[in-house]
Amino acid sequence: QVQLVESGGGLVQVGGSLRLSCAAAGRTYGTYAMGWFRQAQGKEREFVAAINYNGGRTDYADFVKGRFTISRDNPKPTVSTAFLQMNSLKPEDTAVYYCAADWTSPWGTSTQANEYEYWGQGTQVTVSS
Repeated sequence: QVQLVESGGGLVQVGGSLRLSCAAAGRTYGTYAMGWFRQAQGKEREFVAAINYNGGRTDYADFVKGRFTISRDNPKPTVSTAFLQMNSLKPEDTAVYYCAADWTSPWGTSTQANEYEYWGQGTQVTVSS
């Protein structure tokens, strides 16, 4: 089992920045890729960014390229934290952001939500204009 807990969401003005964190615990760091998804009110969940098990590969949705950066820290075999640095935020970035872990393809960076086995509870990001 992998437990995921997001933090760092909040209210920010247009053009501002936020850094989301996703603390993962349970299985060893070498066994899962991590991704960020978001869901705005009334819309479907969409892919934002992903990083493979050792941080050597990342992938981004086109609408965040150049503004968001995903990274991860694996300080212990059973502890890993993923980060999403969000800069130049826009009102359309307002959503609940979810962290997810992909156990079956740790070397990859899947953009498909159904390929992630574990999910956090989500953290709200609101960008005001």
